[in-house]
Amino acid sequence: MSTIKFSTAQKDGLVLKLQRYFEAELDQELGQFDAEFLLDFFAKEMGAVYYNQGLYDAQAILNDKVADISDAIYEIEKPTDI
Repeated sequence: MSTIKFSTAQKDGLVLKLQRYFEAELDQELGQFDAEFLLDFFAKEMGAVYYNQGLYDAQAILNDKVADISDAIYEIEKPTDI
């Protein structure tokens, strides 16, 4: 898996969310630099877990859709005497 990269707008939004969380839940101010550092840590050390779970979820949806298509094909099969 390649390194997780965020656009500037995404990173800014995520940093703001981290800062708000720290303030609201931990009653601690988190500066811009510290929030960016923490976000980079999460992306590097934990991002793959979330990425892989997203892949597993997508694969499960795809498998369900393929099963639906297989069922639909079976339903329109014509009877044969072979």
